[in-house]
Amino acid sequence: MHSARIKKYPIKDPLGNAIAQGKVQVAYRRVIIKKFGPPRVLQVIDEPQLPEPNPGEVRVRVQAISAAYTDTMIRKGVYPDVKEKPPFSPGYDMVGVVDKLGNGVSNFKIGDRVCDLTVIGSYSEYLCMSEERLVSVPESIEAGEAVSLILTYVTAYQMLHRIGKVQAGQSILVHGAGGAVGSALQELARLENLNIYGTASAEKHKSLQQVGATLIDYRHESFIEKINQVEPGGIDMVFDGLGWQSFKRSLKVIKSGGLLIAYGFSDAVRKGKIAVMLDFIRFKLMSILPGSRRKTFYSITALRNQHPDWFADDLTKLFALLSSSRIKPLIWRRMPLSEARHAHELIEQSKPIGKIILEIE
Repeated sequence: MHSARIKKYPIKDPLGNAIAQGKVQVAYRRVIIKKFGPPRVLQVIDEPQLPEPNPGEVRVRVQAISAAYTDTMIRKGVYPDVKEKPPFSPGYDMVGVVDKLGNGVSNFKIGDRVCDLTVIGSYSEYLCMSEERLVSVPESIEAGEAVSLILTYVTAYQMLHRIGKVQAGQSILVHGAGGAVGSALQELARLENLNIYGTASAEKHKSLQQVGATLIDYRHESFIEKINQVEPGGIDMVFDGLGWQSFKRSLKVIKSGGLLIAYGFSDAVRKGKIAVMLDFIRFKLMSILPGSRRKTFYSITALRNQHPDWFADDLTKLFALLSSSRIKPLIWRRMPLSEARHAHELIEQSKPIGKIILEIE
């Protein structure tokens, strides 16, 4: 019911004449965005030939991809960091196995497990990538759990440590505590002995209780009133991916010298690209105005471009935390790649508590 239709490509001879009728040979499948729009613009297509790696590239047989909220922004054409025009494949991250080497590749061999923050392109059974971008994945880590760390946990880890530089005993507020980044923020914050507050709808509270945060039902409670009652001097940090209106409210619970870390505009996404850009401009103006509370915007791709080594270093640390069972990614559902359309529908309905993993059948 939710799977996209499969588009067939005829096999042609060197002159361009069709040489096969009916079913065609399929080398691999991928999901594309036909045009910017709702989930129905996602389409599964068959490709008759595997991609070939260029010099310095490897071909990866993909095992797992995370279906992220960011992917839905890209599908709608409202994500500022992606300038690509349809048709193209979405997919912000992936875990897979190297299955062919281009000339000059020296860092990897066939059979190595690798991953990357692809931004786009990973909704595919195979893809070719520069070896310089790839990070090794320990053999002991299952693909779905590994891919859960790449976008979500690196985002949370870097906001806490690279940007926030958190210290034990500090108090933080996590908006969207039931989401993928929100749940990762809480889990990593607990390792640092932080006092955690989180906003989430009531139906998600039970699944989040093991994290140990003080949960606030944003639909029926004011987080400003609740936090100001127990923290009259304000808290140290707020992590907010909601947008301009929420940013303004968040500042009301931050102590003097504290920090607002904004990392998205999910409330504006429903209104389109112009609303997202307006939110971003408002935040940039707010962040340069003088005040006792600091404000900064976090982008995982921008930080990786500025500090390429940090991404690999931080992801390697997270793999170690996972291997030692100090963290456990909250995976809400595993689905085949062919159900990417349904995954996007679920994300836009705010159904998931944690991650949706797309797996290659």
